[in-house]
Amino acid sequence: MALSTGVSSPSLLRRMNAAEVLRHAWSVDAVTASDLIALTGLTRSTVLGVCDDLIAHGWMVSLADARSTGEYRKGRPARRYALARSAGHVVGVDAGQHQLTAVVTDLRGDVLARAVRRIDPCGSADDRRRIVSALVDDALASASLADDDVLAVTVGVPAPTDAEGRSPVEAGADFWELMNPDYVGLFAPRGWAVVVENDANLAAVAEAAAREVGGGRHAGAAGAAGDAGAAGDAGAGDGGAGPSFVTLRAGARVGAGFVRDGALVRGNRGAAGEMRLLDLVDGVGSADGIGAVLRDWARAARALGTVPESSPVWAGPRDRPGAAAGLAAAGAGDPAARRLVGRVAERFGRGCAVLGGMLDVDRIVGAGAVAPSIGLLLERTTPWLSRFTPRAAPEAVASTLGDAVVTTGAVERALAHARGPALELPLPGAADATRAS
Repeated sequence: MALSTGVSSPSLLRRMNAAEVLRHAWSVDAVTASDLIALTGLTRSTVLGVCDDLIAHGWMVSLADARSTGEYRKGRPARRYALARSAGHVVGVDAGQHQLTAVVTDLRGDVLARAVRRIDPCGSADDRRRIVSALVDDALASASLADDDVLAVTVGVPAPTDAEGRSPVEAGADFWELMNPDYVGLFAPRGWAVVVENDANLAAVAEAAAREVGGGRHAGAAGAAGDAGAAGDAGAGDGGAGPSFVTLRAGARVGAGFVRDGALVRGNRGAAGEMRLLDLVDGVGSADGIGAVLRDWARAARALGTVPESSPVWAGPRDRPGAAAGLAAAGAGDPAARRLVGRVAERFGRGCAVLGGMLDVDRIVGAGAVAPSIGLLLERTTPWLSRFTPRAAPEAVASTLGDAVVTTGAVERALAHARGPALELPLPGAADATRAS
């Protein structure tokens, strides 16, 4: 159902007031009119009128007053409101090289359904589009939702993207085109707003959101602040304009998301986080990630016979040792695995020192599926990072979001897009606005 532009063509000022009220309502389970008056500085009559507008548009619902819930006992009972969280939904997709994940959330970012599927990395672009579309359909079906229930979708891809969601075309190479086979064209005909973004950038958006827990947001869920092109004002309490950090997706290849003074840095063509510069760094030599390097070195060690058969590094497929298994074995004290992790730590420390030195960041966050297992690696990396950094070294930490980091960032971006034109974006659930979520 299309969302009307207003019951009585509200002025620009009224729209701005509505956006401000909605911004506060988006981040909490319930808010009173008195809260909104204090937060916005608007008069009581303006707040009540704006709330009525938002209810009419399907963005908010009216709840039982504070006295009836036992929260208010004297004077006039406070009117209570809440975001109509089920009035619309968004989809976040991690369209990785080897695995696809789609999640469907409500307007508060709470996950209603999740679908995962492995994919042949050597398949065609048409195959990838078809499988991604089917995966999103599966997630929507699991949530008992249809296309008309969705406001926006964000797709994370292992490729740089420009502002329109396109990836560069390189002569003699089609990897980026394969990883980003026009997802905008795939989903826009379904009536959704579509954002296609680099997966490491989305990981950075997710990490910025996770740092706002103290400000009333969910760790790993989409909440109230931020905009569609930046990491929001996460961590502004750290001092200055906001935090500066790098999020590294370091499984098969290194991809980086840069947040500088609280804002996502994308570059002129969206390629700020491409790590080919590591090819030029002595002692690093490539953009291969932690997972790929550990697998290659474990395979070489087994071929040379320098790993005893009793070591967990020996277990698993002969041609593709598991990186997570090697990291876990090192954490458990296996000598062979610890030697491998020690070698990787020096290499990783050199790469982190280059990034930290160029960008002067506070923190480097290891993210992705390997994050839960890299505690020992980061412990061994810290001395190298300090050695290679001429001033105070950035802190190296592991993400707490695991393999959900890209879909979390994708949901953040989709919800930020939905929050923007609060009174103009079509809202499927407007007809159910009187039903509390």
